This record gives sequence, structure tokens and C-alpha cells, in this order.
Amino acid sequence: MQLGLNIDHIATLREARKINDPDPLEAIFIAKNAGVSQITIHLREDRRHINDFDVKRIIESSFLPINIECSIDEYIVDFICKQKPYKVTLVPEKREEVTTEGGLNMENNKIKDVIKEFQKHDIFVATFIDPNLSALELSKSYGADGIEIHTGYYANLTLMLYSNLKNTHNSIKNLELDKNSLIQEINTSLETIKNIAMRAKKLNLGVYAGHGLNYFNVKEIVKIQEIEELNIGQSIIAKSVFVGLKEAIKDMLDLMRV
Repeated sequence: MQLGLNIDHIATLREARKINDPDPLEAIFIAKNAGVSQITIHLREDRRHINDFDVKRIIESSFLPINIECSIDEYIVDFICKQKPYKVTLVPEKREEVTTEGGLNMENNKIKDVIKEFQKHDIFVATFIDPNLSALELSKSYGADGIEIHTGYYANLTLMLYSNLKNTHNSIKNLELDKNSLIQEINTSLETIKNIAMRAKKLNLGVYAGHGLNYFNVKEIVKIQEIEELNIGQSIIAKSVFVGLKEAIKDMLDLMRV
């Protein structure tokens, strides 16, 4: 299983002071030497972290393949086609959200046209979907090359069960359940993710996963053999503040080896 490192939050630190440090480009060379297989960045419509200048420099300079997460906004699609990254992952986007809150709403025929436009420029296309059969089948029918399964619900459940999140101001109110209910929901969520991964593999789609994965919950996802790639960012960048990026990547890769 390969690791895609999302470096958005390095740019988030930079933008906190509106200066040029830390530079997300520096992380790519550390990531390559540490064993990362892909760099993931999210070009948001509001450019809150990664911006157009970052995209150009990263694609021009990286020895690793670049996966750009983006919406189906017309300007963004046109801009990314000109940059020709290795892969694009289509994601939903709301200006007010802190992070991507769910999978792409596949009930939108425009997605099919966007997929074709990227593929016309020889760019591999994945759709970021909730683990449900309808979204998977629409991804296939629209011609996507792969899917990335949104693991956010599973990740949030594990945070509420195994961390102190429920006792903080960031507690997830709708998941304030008793221990047994959380365990049951986690098991159900894992089974759902596994079933979608198996079905996607049978449809000859690339199978990836990501969102909210960390050092405590990743091992159960790694057990799903059909998943080829995990895209992980915040937890690795957060740990790197204390142990350094190379060590943070190494620790995650160790957990991903089964």
C-alpha cells in the first residue's frame, strides 16, 4: 500500500503569517527520501493554503507524482489542465467548511464532462466519494479511472472512542454515543468501506482512501487489501512539529506495513 502525503497544512502554517515560510516545496524532497509515493495538494477556490504559484512550482520541481484535489470549478479545471499533474481527485467544496466534509455528490452530469476534460490532457482522474454503491457506480459510468473512499466518518468515530475529543470544545456532537454504540458503528463503517473497495476493484477502478486517518486508526484501513493508496496529511504534519517530517512519515509507513 502506497502513501500519498498531503502537504496542505504546511501552506496553512505559511498563510497564518502571510510570509514565505514554511515552504511546502521543501517537504517534497524530505518525503521522497522518507518513502512517500505521491504528493497530494488541494487547490481550493478560496486559495486558503495552496495557491496557483505553489501548484506550478511543485509540479515543475517534484520528483514524485502530484495528485491535485479540486472542485469542478471551471477556472480551476482549466488551470490544472495546463499544469498537467499526474492525477486529479475531484472533491466537493464549500467555502465555509474547515475541511472536506463528505464525498462528492455524483448526481451531477457536469462531473462526467470534467473527467473527460482532464483525461483529454492525459491526467488520471479519481472521484472522492462516500462509501456507497451509488456513488461508486456513477464514478464508473462517468469514466473515472479510480475512486478515493472518504474515511472521515470512520475516523471521527475512532476519535470519539479512543481519544479525549469528546471532552473538548471540538467534540463531535452527533457522535456523542456510548462506548458500545461507537464500537458497533466503527465495525459497520469498516465493513462498508471494505465492501466498496472490493466492488471498486471488481470494476477495475483504482482504489484509494483518505480523510482523518491517523496513527491510531490507520491499521484497520491498511488491512483492506483492495486499497492501493492512502492519502494522509494533517496527522503527519501535526506530528512533524514535534519529531520532524522524516520521522513522522517513517512512523506512518511502519504502521502501513502488514
